[in-house]
Amino acid sequence: MKRLLVATGGGDCPGLNAVIRAIVHRASKEKEWQVLGSIQAFNGVLWEPQEIVELDNKTVAGIHFQGGTILETTNKGGPFAWPVKNHQGIWSTDDRSDEMIRRLRHMNIDAVINIGGDGSQSISQRLYEKGLNIIGVPKTIDNDLSSTDSTFGFQTAVQIATEAVDKLVTTAASHNRVFVLEVMGRDAGWIALHAAIAGGAEVCLIPEIPYDINKVKEVLEKRFHHGRGFAVVVISEGAYPENGKVTGREMGEAGYEHIKLGGVSTQFIKQLKEAGFKPDMRETILGHLQRGGIPIAYDRVLSAQMGVKAMEMAIDGEFGKMVAYRHPELVGVDIKDAITVPNLVKKDSQLIETAEGLGICLGY
Repeated sequence: MKRLLVATGGGDCPGLNAVIRAIVHRASKEKEWQVLGSIQAFNGVLWEPQEIVELDNKTVAGIHFQGGTILETTNKGGPFAWPVKNHQGIWSTDDRSDEMIRRLRHMNIDAVINIGGDGSQSISQRLYEKGLNIIGVPKTIDNDLSSTDSTFGFQTAVQIATEAVDKLVTTAASHNRVFVLEVMGRDAGWIALHAAIAGGAEVCLIPEIPYDINKVKEVLEKRFHHGRGFAVVVISEGAYPENGKVTGREMGEAGYEHIKLGGVSTQFIKQLKEAGFKPDMRETILGHLQRGGIPIAYDRVLSAQMGVKAMEMAIDGEFGKMVAYRHPELVGVDIKDAITVPNLVKKDSQLIETAEGLGICLGY
């Protein structure tokens, strides 16, 4: 009997459970494969006692439309940066990757499928270089992996953000206000740009294009006449002004590498006021609402395709690769290539041209 271990790492994402279900269902067609799951990414392997669960068709029944992940997840630590506290109470990190690989071999694990974003797939690549039979599945609402046409969870996040724009338009018009909607995306502006186009926002600010606050002010002022008017601004959490910097802070936690982004909408409103903009303004930060809840049909289908493909790659021994969607096919690409260049919005892209054609101000 061959054994496969599934792990979900990084932030949660609509469609994770659908991937897990697809892996298990495809594996059940092969009599010699048993599927296990590690709780909270690879923590389940490294904890003492371990937290490993068996995954079968009964375990995954009906989970495809549920948000989150039945395996839980974490974006802290990992086998290469395991948080440890010394006798003085000071936190640091240890590299436990070799120990984890030994544990997996002791468990007779023949293959690992790691479902996660760029950080998780960087871990996948390092583990592969150490000899682990591993396959990646791209998961991120940010859509920032350049090796795949799309990542599951992205379209659901866009749908949620678009619905938020729709709702803010009506209350903005009722109160003669500017509403600033802050969405996720980290260094990529895909969610903001899609939501702004779909929702008909007047302004869209993304990390790839530093904005000129005076240009934005000029555009917004044209939306008001004698104090009456309204507008909606969609701003990505990683956006920043010309000659400025992103709004965020260090977490100060062992094993947590990212800067915690958030609050750019508040800073943007402050900048507008300092520039002399008079109309009333309010911010709305969607935050984790974009990550949770039921995945839309598109993401369920993509998740199912990726899960089945990942299992077939494990059966065929295609390790060191990540599943990628190259319309209309699902293919395997080298993980090292998948994480080399991020998928960011290019200023000369068709989507930017569409936004400009619609009259959306992009901050320049």
